[in-house]
Amino acid sequence: MSDSLGRLFEQVVAAKGADPSVSRTAKLLNAGRSKMAKKLAEEAIEVVIDAMNGEREAVVRESADLLYNLVVLWSEAGVRPEDVWEEMARRERLFGLAEKLPKKIQAKLGEAGQRRKVVMLAGRRPPKRR
Repeated sequence: MSDSLGRLFEQVVAAKGADPSVSRTAKLLNAGRSKMAKKLAEEAIEVVIDAMNGEREAVVRESADLLYNLVVLWSEAGVRPEDVWEEMARRERLFGLAEKLPKKIQAKLGEAGQRRKVVMLAGRRPPKRR
């Protein structure tokens, strides 16, 4: 899987200089991070809806779209697939591959702040801290 995402990443990076009228990827890259983030969120929601409806084939198709949009956003954010694989390896060493980081560690890493940014991208204000 990482090979496929690595190849996809390289193709996305190569599309940065392509003509947006010809390349969907170039058009998305030129649209900016906000548009990229919205597309990623839309695809994630579609995966969730299809999964809830038990539509396996739709989950497969939408998951491919989700990964594509994630890779596009990675390229814009300066994140390489290897960076993600390294983080996954680190977590596996600490907690096991199938475990998510405990909330206390997430907060220390600033993920709570990242969630507020996502809310702001969606056009809503972040919740007030209590």
